[in-house]
Amino acid sequence: MLEEIVKRRFPFFESGLRSAISEAGTFREFEAQEELIREDQFIRSFSIVLSGLIKVCRTDEKGHELLLYYLRPGEVCAISLICCMERTRSRVKAITEEETTVILVPVELLDSWMTMFQTWKEYVMHSMQIRFDELLNALDSIAFLKMDERLEKFFTDRYRSSDSKIFEGSHQQVALAMNSSREVISRLLKQMEKNGLISLSRGRIDYSPLCDKSY
Repeated sequence: MLEEIVKRRFPFFESGLRSAISEAGTFREFEAQEELIREDQFIRSFSIVLSGLIKVCRTDEKGHELLLYYLRPGEVCAISLICCMERTRSRVKAITEEETTVILVPVELLDSWMTMFQTWKEYVMHSMQIRFDELLNALDSIAFLKMDERLEKFFTDRYRSSDSKIFEGSHQQVALAMNSSREVISRLLKQMEKNGLISLSRGRIDYSPLCDKSY
């Protein structure tokens, strides 16, 4: 069953690599808001995403978050791969945004697969390039965009990552992801609603008007 899933999701992988993933990997299902990786932990396995959405972020000692990027189906966390290769502690945390399925692969296989399978090496290098571009994008947002522009970008980026136009959560959760205060985010959200970009209800933000305007 797992080999068929791998073949369907990664048809570009060599047959030997698909077999290796199927034999060594473990299929796991996670509910929304489950923590896959904690900061400062040693990573024993890395996740290849099959379905769902994973948020990768950093936090400070006060619990404020900085969203780095999302992991979508077919992707792997480049930062966790680097920690695996260097045998260092994780400097990020990864949390599921929705129901998510992954294949967990033991870290010991990472180095050998890089030399054994050309398509795995290409896949890892491509993943690192994508994550590097997204990290630069996150830095640009912090350095050059005003908070209201960052908030709009938060929702449009989320739409590009998940195709979802609904955020199920509180203003406080958005504030944490934006590394801001709830009061500032609530004020900006109300202004966005007044401008017809979103619709607010308890524990729910419908940002479909913003997405329709942006695309």
